[in-house]
Amino acid sequence: MHKVEDLKIWNKAIKLVKEVYLIISELPKEEKFGIVSQIKRSAVSIPSNIAEGAGRNSQKEFKYFLSIANGSAYELQTQLILIIELNLIIKEKVQPVIELCVEIQKMNYSFQKSLSKTELHTQY
Repeated sequence: MHKVEDLKIWNKAIKLVKEVYLIISELPKEEKFGIVSQIKRSAVSIPSNIAEGAGRNSQKEFKYFLSIANGSAYELQTQLILIIELNLIIKEKVQPVIELCVEIQKMNYSFQKSLSKTELHTQY
């Protein structure tokens, strides 16, 4: 098990959720039950799945939840691009959040690779 508060990726994911909530507060009210709801779910899913994986008993389980978190990060990235493409918000406001999302995706990939290496070493 990992102490979730010590994980850089979890802390960045928490920051991402805060940034996402600031952005969606600027979206039109009529989108509350549409894309806003989807964005909230995918954003919150990222640190939540990292935390759930950190609390599991094996590296394999942790990697599984990191994989789910990564899927949510790609989903969020797509939704953020969509709100730009749909002219719901200007690109300059969303781009830094997209960049943070991509940074988390890269960290996640590296973290999963490092867990795989640890898994190999502990099998012998």
